[in-house]
Parts: sequence; structure tokens; C-alpha cells
Amino acid sequence: MSHPDCRLNLGTLRGVSSVVGPRGVGTSPGDKKSKNKSIRGKKKSIFENYMSKEDVSEGLKRGTLIQGVLRINPKKFHEAFIPSPDGDRDIFIDGIVARNRALNGDLVVVKLLPEEQWKVIKPESGDKETEGAYESDLPEELCGSHLLQQSLKGHNDSPDVITEAQLDDSDSENGHGNTQNVVVDGVKKHSVCVHEKGKESAGAPVTEDESTSMAQDTSALPEKSLQRAAKVVYIVEKKHSRAATGFLKLLADKNSELFRKYALFSPSDHRVPRIYVPLKDCPQDFVTRPKDYANTLFICRIVDWKEDSNFALGQLTKSLGQAGEIEPETEGILTEYGVDFSDFSSEVLESLPQGLPWTIPPEEFSKRRDLRKDCIFTIDPSTARDLDDALSCKPLADGNTYEVGVHIADVSYFVPDGSELDQVAAQRATSVYLVQKVVPMLPRVLCEELCSLNPMTDKLTFSVIWTLTSEGKILSEWFGRTIIRSCTKLSYEHAQSMIESPTEKIPEQELPPISPEHTSAEVHQAVLNLHRIAKELRKQRFLDGALRLDQLKLSFTLDHETGLPQGCHIYEYRDSNKLVEEFMLLANMAVAHKIYRAFPERALLRRHPPPQTKMLNDLVEFCDQMGLPVDFTSSGALNKSLTEIFGDDKYSLARKEVLTNMCSRPMQMALYFCSGMLRDREQFRHYALNVPLYTHFTSPIRRFPDVVVHRLLAAALGYRELPDVEPSVLQKQADHCNDRRMASKRVHELSTGLFFAVLVKESGPLESEAMVLGVLNQAFDVLVLRYGVQKRIYCNALPLRSHHFQKVGKKPVLTLVWEPEDMEQEPVQQVITIFSLVEVVLRAEAAALKYSATLKQPGTEDLLGLQDKEDCDSDPDEQED
Repeated sequence: MSHPDCRLNLGTLRGVSSVVGPRGVGTSPGDKKSKNKSIRGKKKSIFENYMSKEDVSEGLKRGTLIQGVLRINPKKFHEAFIPSPDGDRDIFIDGIVARNRALNGDLVVVKLLPEEQWKVIKPESGDKETEGAYESDLPEELCGSHLLQQSLKGHNDSPDVITEAQLDDSDSENGHGNTQNVVVDGVKKHSVCVHEKGKESAGAPVTEDESTSMAQDTSALPEKSLQRAAKVVYIVEKKHSRAATGFLKLLADKNSELFRKYALFSPSDHRVPRIYVPLKDCPQDFVTRPKDYANTLFICRIVDWKEDSNFALGQLTKSLGQAGEIEPETEGILTEYGVDFSDFSSEVLESLPQGLPWTIPPEEFSKRRDLRKDCIFTIDPSTARDLDDALSCKPLADGNTYEVGVHIADVSYFVPDGSELDQVAAQRATSVYLVQKVVPMLPRVLCEELCSLNPMTDKLTFSVIWTLTSEGKILSEWFGRTIIRSCTKLSYEHAQSMIESPTEKIPEQELPPISPEHTSAEVHQAVLNLHRIAKELRKQRFLDGALRLDQLKLSFTLDHETGLPQGCHIYEYRDSNKLVEEFMLLANMAVAHKIYRAFPERALLRRHPPPQTKMLNDLVEFCDQMGLPVDFTSSGALNKSLTEIFGDDKYSLARKEVLTNMCSRPMQMALYFCSGMLRDREQFRHYALNVPLYTHFTSPIRRFPDVVVHRLLAAALGYRELPDVEPSVLQKQADHCNDRRMASKRVHELSTGLFFAVLVKESGPLESEAMVLGVLNQAFDVLVLRYGVQKRIYCNALPLRSHHFQKVGKKPVLTLVWEPEDMEQEPVQQVITIFSLVEVVLRAEAAALKYSATLKQPGTEDLLGLQDKEDCDSDPDEQED
């Protein structure tokens, strides 16, 4: 659709210049002439035409073009980056013009600009942002992070519900869930606005490129250093959903032709362009009563973006409700990230067994090993309904060996290859965990009934059974289809109390029901035996060079009537979690070797590349400057350093949290891949686990790759034919699973951030100790220790007489001089440097879902005199409702 050049309105349309960056409309390192072009007469192109597919293919072969995933800085949205193929510093893409209509996450091809247009990085600068924005790309493989699950499940006699950490597969590779910064500070789609005084409105997470820590403190660079710059010449795949949530506004120029046809849609995520939407899509009275809709959240989809317009064209698809409310915001998050949360079709549901309770067909008993008499049980969060995995541990006659089993729901039995259900599950690829609910990959009747390993019912499973010594040495291994009957559903708290009371009988009333064939003492002993073996397995894993980056994770208490957060606490990762994790890891590794041996060209595996070289070098230098003896030569060496450097006092533990956070930044994502598509076997390796082969087998209810792996394992064991899928097709499926997994992480982070922002509004202000992790010349970044969130604190938001930035040696130091409350007092001086421990206050701002952090003046009494310890620090022991 053709329309007049939108640059006519740029002088009057509020905020437009912020979309295109400080250089002004139509400028970029690749197109500096366009600034002065006349807009009269024939319309001038703002964006270049894309190159042809043939030219792109040729350029990639010759090495004159580079392909990569575009990441737009959520805090400075005129800056974008793609990874450098050689692992060096990211390639910089400056401005909306150079980005050429590509959106965050798109797979693009870029052409390097001449060297004189590369970005100059000055080491002494207090604000040099040299790397791409990594929104929580820390793979779940590295962290003991947890998905916050699940549907509200309140009891009438209980005022609230604890949504506790859902262990996403209970394995450390997959670390139970989430990624680097569980709470995305800005909550609302990573948006950041810079106000007149330079104060950010509670924007997105503080990311590496925000001049924090190593970016700020690195001095190994020469006095001037260049970062390669490029422009986008082709979009290979539009991975961004092209959907956005935001607000409707009238165009400013009431006399223009555009005003009569279009409204302006302003996305909450400033990385998405502003969008013209036809007035016919808007509410009928929008033109006459625009203020009535000022706080209404809409969803808009981009349908076109012409070369001659700064703005895209879009279609308004839905009015969500009021901004700042949990359900409208949640639906917006799901839509933006392309999560299919629609009901399953009747065709899909009709393919499932109709009569419940379903019974196992008699012929299955002859095809499977019958384990129904064994003492088998599940250990999960108390709120979990989709029970993927169960454990068993039977002592053998010699007294030092055990038969240990990991039993996984046989989802592939109910999801036939190529069926409509299979196609829907493959497209969804993963369940998506929000704070208050789950968007399931499979219909609930499968997740919670047919497949879920609920206690005291016969279930179809796929098992890995080992003979192990009490020291964790594997003597034998068996894979096969089985039938189990779980004797009880333990929560992590139940298992933990058993571990902590090895000789005491746990009172029956404190335990869940146990089937009459087994006793609580039998279950208790099995948990203790598993714990003992798991400790040995874990010790050996870390001796063999595994790495774990535990980060602070939030868990919420929700009001079961309103669904609003009542409080939160940092989730404690305990021995019961570690127990489950070790055996899930063991099973995943065992299955990886089994399917790769059987099908070296067609195994679906999971690899974790080593950290990004440039960012790791920056971090090495930062640690040298700070006098921290951290060894980055391998994953195991790094883990040993983080374990040994710090003591157990509060200050040391806080420093460890900050350094762990910094170490997470160079880490790359773990990826599913088809073994036949990578020639270099070294690339199969998993950096965090330090193992040659790994896959996902243990969570088929909520991850599609596990369903594929179940089919491969069944073929390897002769239960079925090998799925007729070419390696290239399997790789495409793996790529899709990687994309959806990352989207689900982002959604989870945003959901957590949404609930935390609501909590700050409802229960704040909140106080906490915080530790400084980055120092700029007019601001500093902190990790808020009670809540695990990162915030930037601006000097101009504090009642200071003055502030002064300097480098002491190589360390950045910001000296604050506080305005005394009493004029007779001397002003208090406070020195802020990395690892300074400070007191902060989190306060809601007027805008929906925004909150800011300010510093408490040293020596002042409790600023709040409030209840936040009670309201926002729920006792972990209350985790069961």
C-alpha cells in the first residue's frame, strides 16, 4: 500500500526521533547523504533494496557477506549487533537505516562498511557499549535456575498460593529452567525511555553492552580501538513474530491526508518501529475520544514496511485491556513472542483416548518390562501436574550395589509420528511456563492424566536402569520400554526432610499418601540411597570439569482469589533438587551415547559452545584488575575458582553472586542439532557439562526434542523403524526447537518481571542490600540481593551535592557527596566501586510496570519503616499450600 512519505510528519509526531536514533532520520554509517535529501516531488528511499538471493549466496561463499542473528540493544535501540563468525567482538549495526527493516532475532545477512565508518571505542569513555545486547542468553545448562510454575492451586483454607520453582527436566544442563537474569528489570518488553535528565525509566535488564563491569573497566584495548560496522542487505528468515503490544495515538498533523486514514501505533518495545494502522481497525470512537484509550493495550501486527517510510504498516488485531494488569500484559507477552496459547483443535483432541480413566491395552504388557511392583516414586515441585520422571533405587544382595532406575513418561506412545497432534506439538516445541500458569505443548489430558506419572496408577514409561555402586560407578546399563506404578508423589520438601532426617521416621501426616504395597520407611531409605549416590556422581562430575553458575531466582506467593503477588523469596536449591538433577543428567548422557552409536548421522543431540572469546577476554582482564584469581582456561577451572575464591560470610557470598553474574555474560546458548550436519566432532561437546555427547530425553511432556529422542531410542532398541527424516530436515526441526526454547525463556523472564513490578507497586517501596556490579561516570549498576534483579541507579536521581568519577589505577570509582539533611551537619561522602555493598529502595513509578531503584543515604535509619521483610520474604518452608 502506497502512502505519503512519513517524514513529512517527523517534526510533529511526538517521539519519532527516538525511534531512529540520534543521528536523525535516514542516516547511518552506510547512508550519510540522505539527511539532506529533499522530500518534495518523488519520494526518496530511506532503506536500500535487499540484495537478490543469488547475490547473497555468492557473497556468503566468497566471504564478502556475513550471516547472523540480529540482536537490538534493548536499552539503546538504535544500536544492533550480530555475532562475529570468528568469536571476536560483535559486528555493530548503527541505526534503523543500516538495520534495513530487520527486527530483533531475525536471521540476516550483512555487508561490512568501509573501515572509516567503523565504530571507535575509547577505553577512557564512561559510556562505551561495544557488544550486543544479550538478554539472558545464559543457557539453562549452566545454572541451577528454575521455572516458576504453575497454575493457581489455592485451597479455601489458604490465603495464598506459592508458585514454586518448576525443575525443567531436573537436570543441570537444563538447569531446571531459566536463563541468566530471571527478573527482567523493565518487565515491559525490554523498553527503555531516556528522560531529559538521562534517567532511564525502569527499562530492560542491564546487559553486558551497558558499559557495566568489564566493558567499563577493560583497559587492554589500545587508546583507540575499532569495532567493525555493517549494514543489513538481506533477511534470510523473519524470526521476530512481527507482533507487538503498545498504544494507539492520533497523528499530530490533523490537516494531513494521513490523519484521515491512519492512527499511530506506538509499541511498548522500542526496538519495534512505530506503525501506521488504518483507522477502520481502531475502535469506532477512537478519533473523537482518544484519551479514553490512552492506557489501553493493543496488539498490532506488521504487514509491510516500505523502502520509503520510517514507519511500518500494520493491522490492529486485538484490544487486550488496561496496561499494567497481569492478564492483558501476559497475553501481550505471549503474542509478541509467537507463543500459540490457543485451545487444541477438536481434530487433535479426538485422536486421543476418549474414555478416562484409560487402561493400558493387554498387548503392551508382553512388549514391556513390568516394574509395577518396584518401589518407584516421583519428586517434583508440590504444584507440579505434569510428572515426566520417576526414580527407583533397589539395594542388591552384596550390600554395596544398587539397581537405580530413571523412568520417563512414554509420550511417543500417545503422539504418533506424523499425526496432527505430532505436528501441533512440533510447532509449539515446548511448554511455556509463566508465573501463574503453563501454556502446555500437549493437551492437558495428556500432560496431566494419560502421560503424567501420577501415583498409584499404571503408566507407560521408557526407562534407563543401571547397576551402580554406592560410589556412583556404573557396572551395567539397560534401556527399554516399561510399565510402572508410582507408589507416591513426593515434593522436593518431602525428599529434603527425608535427607535431613536420615535416622528419624517422618510422621505419616507430613508425607503424601503411599501405596499399601510399600512403606514410608522403604521410600525414605530409597531417597537416602539415591542421595548418597547422587552426591558421589556430582562430586565426580565437577572433578571431571563441569561448570555451574547458580543465580538468584525468584519465587512468588500469589493470592488465590486475585492472582496478584503477595510476596516473593529467593528459591533455595537444595539437596533434593540436586538428587533428581544428577540422575536426569546421567540418563540424558546415556541416551545420547546410545542413539549416536546407533545413528551417527541422525541423532538429535545438544551441544554447548564455549564462551564468546572477546567477552571472555574482557572478563579475564576485569578479574585481573580487581585482583581476583579466576582461572578461565576451562569450564572446570572456572567452577573451581568460583567455588574456592570466596568465603562463607555475607559479603563474600554477595561478591560471588556478582561475579557469577558477570561470568554468565560471555556464555553462549546450548543448541539442539542433528549429528549428521556437523562434521567436526569437537563441536558436539557440551562446555558446561564438559562431556562429549549430550541430549534431552527426560522431559517429553514439555519438550518436543525429547519426543524425537524417544523415537530414536526406540528405533535403536528395535522397537520401531528409524524415523524417515533426512539430517537436513532434522536440523531444521532442531533450529525451530532452539528458537521456541529461547522464546519461552524470554516469556518466562518477562512474566517474572511483570509479577515483580506488580509486587513493587502493591507492596512497595521495597528495601534490600545490593552490590555494585558496574560503575559509569554518572550512574552505577547494582544486583539487588534480596530479589535477584539488576537495576541502574542514576546520580541525578539522588539528593547529592556533587558526584565525581575517576579511575583509581584501572578501577572505576564514583564518589558521591550527599546533601546533609540538617544544614549544620557535614555532607556525607560515599565511595562507589565494584563490589561496594549498598542499601537500595525499589519504588513504583507512575507509568505502568515501571519501578526505579534509589540509594539509601549512608547512616540514615530504615527509610521505609515498612513491612517488606514480612510481605516480600516469604519463608521457603511455606512452599506447600
